[in-house]
Amino acid sequence: MKENKETRTLEFDDNRSLAVLFGPHNANLDRIEDKAGVSIQTLGNQVSVTGEAQNVRSAVEILNKLYKKAVNEGVVEIADVDALNRFAEGGDEGKPINFTPDVDLSLHTRKRHIMPRTKGQAEYIAAMGNYEMVFGLGPAGTGKTYLAVAKAVVLMLEGRIDRIILTRPAVEAGENLGFLPGDLKEKIDPYLRPLYDALYEMLPADLVDKKIEMGEIEIAPLAFMRGRTLNNAMVILDEAQNTTPMQMKMFLTRLGENSRMVINGDLSQTDLPRGVTSGLTDALEIVSKIDKIGIVHFTEHDVVRHGLVAQIVKAYDQRQTSRKSNSESDR
Repeated sequence: MKENKETRTLEFDDNRSLAVLFGPHNANLDRIEDKAGVSIQTLGNQVSVTGEAQNVRSAVEILNKLYKKAVNEGVVEIADVDALNRFAEGGDEGKPINFTPDVDLSLHTRKRHIMPRTKGQAEYIAAMGNYEMVFGLGPAGTGKTYLAVAKAVVLMLEGRIDRIILTRPAVEAGENLGFLPGDLKEKIDPYLRPLYDALYEMLPADLVDKKIEMGEIEIAPLAFMRGRTLNNAMVILDEAQNTTPMQMKMFLTRLGENSRMVINGDLSQTDLPRGVTSGLTDALEIVSKIDKIGIVHFTEHDVVRHGLVAQIVKAYDQRQTSRKSNSESDR
């Protein structure tokens, strides 16, 4: 049976950006060949892709995307290659995903040009643009907090909001804040560190510090939100699975004029005391039928950390599913 093969040749203008696209020792091209199932040949500023028609189309799209990133940012990492490959391969249903949507989903901050790396991330960024309140649900490593902070920074830089407020419930994952040294701020700051880290990746450190000092960026425990109405702000609640129903109701009702809220959590990682209902679970039961609220579900396919993280998340999920099935069969 004759294979339906074709060859497409691309020509690029900037040789320096092309070298960035190729990666050290052509590592990025090797990755595309392996993942997309094509053969890639280079000659000067030309790149030829050979393989089955669908694979060639996907590889060409990936190459064009990565070249654009190389021109704009001067860097292309293996993670970027893998991200676009995931889009081309498809999501949970195994169907190819259109990873060049009509709407530009990239987020441009002072230090980063961020593009969605998975189907879930694309849906999440789109939801944050379309809804005033968005729930991001799923495992660690899917970029929920990172992308929400990036969106908040973009809105602030565009002058569409005046403040960014980042908060987490002060429930410790197996630790006790009371035994940590220092005053309340010194005890709390390490717990809020992931939020600081995300900000410093988006903006110059001196600008972040200045905006925190001026109150334009606020990072605080959830308890500090009580009694406030938050106008002209983007408010991000991280680790929402560790809220109680009362705390969640308090938070959701802080939404003010020209404000947006993003509520992120992983229902499989609750650190609440045994027998205490998660406010995130409770809220989803109540608000899931409200049309003006966006709810995005991430899976292990959306994990964008080290490849092993996705496998670890999947292994834990499989064990949890197995235990649940065994428990139900014992009844």
